[in-house]
Amino acid sequence: MYEYIKGTVAELTPTYVVVDNGGIGYFVNISLQTYGQLGTLKDVQLWIHHIVREDAEQWFGFFEREEREVFRLLLSVSGVGPNTARMVLSSLASTEVRNAIQHDDVRKLQSIKGIGTKTAQRVVVDLKDKIGKTVSSNTLQGSPALPVQLDEALSALVMLGFSKAPAEKTLQLLLRENAACTTEDLIKAALKRL
Repeated sequence: MYEYIKGTVAELTPTYVVVDNGGIGYFVNISLQTYGQLGTLKDVQLWIHHIVREDAEQWFGFFEREEREVFRLLLSVSGVGPNTARMVLSSLASTEVRNAIQHDDVRKLQSIKGIGTKTAQRVVVDLKDKIGKTVSSNTLQGSPALPVQLDEALSALVMLGFSKAPAEKTLQLLLRENAACTTEDLIKAALKRL
């Protein structure tokens, strides 16, 4: 099983990236979320999910480990394949998917192309218990700091009296613009935009 790939971006499109590693170009399927985070980066590290089928091998790459975990959870739902899971993560940030599942927001999941009522309900029912455990265990094991920074900044903004939904959207936009933001930088920048 492959964990991640490091290399140079040889080609980047909204649906895939070719990563040059040791003179070999690896074709890696990506979500729009990962595409936005790659931006103009030349040297990258993507967390990999490898799928082997009779007729093909596919790599799906994610800028953040948390996004890969949500992708894998979505794959565990009957009727959700890798392309549907990628569509979900292209339409919503992984934190939005997690929040929709935790809050039984079937309507938000239904708004994604290719997700009908039954599939959205199945995703919520099958993953409601799993999604909380996965995220908390990843945080304890030292998963990437970005989700922690986002949560800390969001908590601070809510305590300052800002509404949660607009604050979260602003923070996510700021993280897309600069993935290396500290919690303090996020809060300061968000205060200027809210």
